[in-house]
Amino acid sequence: MAGVPLERLRVTHGADKLSLYQWNTKTAKHYFCSVCGIYTHHQRRSVPTEYGFNLACIEGVDLSAIGPIGASNGAAQSLVEAGS
Repeated sequence: MAGVPLERLRVTHGADKLSLYQWNTKTAKHYFCSVCGIYTHHQRRSVPTEYGFNLACIEGVDLSAIGPIGASNGAAQSLVEAGS
């Protein structure tokens, strides 16, 4: 995840496929692809003026070039190191 002010995030493809999930205070807004289920971005509850976004959803970003980062396989609940 990376962060950006609300006005700096722009969904360029697939906005019509996003699903919104909220709970409790409904301050945080969590967005998922309704087709494949990937977690794309969220409006933060702790900092509601920012979006957290999934770097893997950004076209042209090479995650292995960023260096060692943790990646989670949500289905298996395991933690793996990206690029290994």
